[in-house]
Amino acid sequence: MTLVHPDPRDGTWMVPVPPSAALAYLLQPIAREIDERVQLTAALSRSLAPLTAVASDDPNLAITVLQGRQMIIDTIREASAHARGEVLTAQPGGNRLVDSAEQGLANAHAVIAAGGHIRHLYQHPVRYSPRIAEYLAQLPPGRVQVRTMEQTIERLIIFDRSVAFIPATNDRSTALEIRHPALVRYLIQVYEVLWAQATPLTEQLQPTAPGAPITAVQQSIARLLVEGHVDDIVARKLGISVRTCRAHIAKLMQALDASSRTHLGALLVKSGLVETGGPHPAR
Repeated sequence: MTLVHPDPRDGTWMVPVPPSAALAYLLQPIAREIDERVQLTAALSRSLAPLTAVASDDPNLAITVLQGRQMIIDTIREASAHARGEVLTAQPGGNRLVDSAEQGLANAHAVIAAGGHIRHLYQHPVRYSPRIAEYLAQLPPGRVQVRTMEQTIERLIIFDRSVAFIPATNDRSTALEIRHPALVRYLIQVYEVLWAQATPLTEQLQPTAPGAPITAVQQSIARLLVEGHVDDIVARKLGISVRTCRAHIAKLMQALDASSRTHLGALLVKSGLVETGGPHPAR
C-alpha cells in the first residue's frame, strides 16, 4: 500500500504516490538500521580508545587516537595532500569536519590537484545553504559529486579507501584515525549504501505526494515529531536551527490546517505522510 495513501482532503479516496517516494518510504527502516550499526561501531571504537592510546606512536597501529582539534586538522590536511584516488565524506547538517571553510576548501583543492575525486553526502537542508553553494562554486565541475538525504551518519571521511576518520567524542575534540582494512572496508560499504539512497544535488527532491505542499525537509520533521522527538532534538538530527525547525512546523500546521501540535500529530498520521511505527523517546 506504499504506492497510494488516503487523500488528506477526503479520506474516502486514495491518491497515488510517486514510485520514488514509495521507495524512499520503504528504505527508511534500512537507513535507520545502518545508522544504528555505524553508531555502534563508533561506540566500540571509543571504548577501545584508551587501549590504543597506550601505543599511539606505533606507525602500524590500526586505530590512532587524535587528541585536540589542531591535531585532527593537521592529520586530515596531510591525508588530503597524499590522496590520489577518491575521498568520501559524510557531513550531518553540512558542517565541515575542519574548523574553517577555508581549510576545507584547501583540502579539496589538494585532492583535486593530485587527480582525485570527491563525494560529499549531506542532509537535505544543505540544498539551501549559501555556504555550501559558495564552497562548490570554487571547485572545478566534474570532480566533486554531492548528494543529500533525510538523515545521514555521523561525520566520516575516507581517503583512497585506505584510511578513515570519525569523531570519538561528542564535542569532536577527539577523533579516530582508522587504518584497519576490515573496518575501513565496512565503513565504505555503509557509505555506498547511503550514497545509493541519496538524491543528487542537481536533481529536485520528489514531493511527498501529488498536490501536497510539503517539502522533503518538512516530511523529515513530521516523521521525527510523530516519533515523539521534541523541537531541539528534531533540529539537531536534521542539522538545522531550532528557529528554522519551528518555522517548518508552523508551515506544516498551516498546510494541514492543524489547530494545535496534538492535532498536527493526528493529521500527520491520518494523512499517510509519515510511517507510524510508534513513538520513540527523545534523545
